Amino acid sequence: MANSTLNRIRSRIQLDSRNGWIAGVCAGLANFLDTDPAFVRVAVVVSGLFFPKVTVAAYLIAWLVLDEQRKL
Repeated sequence: MANSTLNRIRSRIQLDSRNGWIAGVCAGLANFLDTDPAFVRVAVVVSGLFFPKVTVAAYLIAWLVLDEQRKL
């Protein structure tokens, strides 16, 4: 059950290293949300100011779990 949920998430949200700064996590999330990557980056920085350990952990987990965006 958990494996199928993870696969669905990984197929919908993908890293975007072409538009990303560090690992492409924020750019990939912005592609999924259909918004500008700058908004997601600002949200991550603000989140990091209030919850640094949680934000860094979530970013690293997303970097490890998500796949690279497929080239078309």
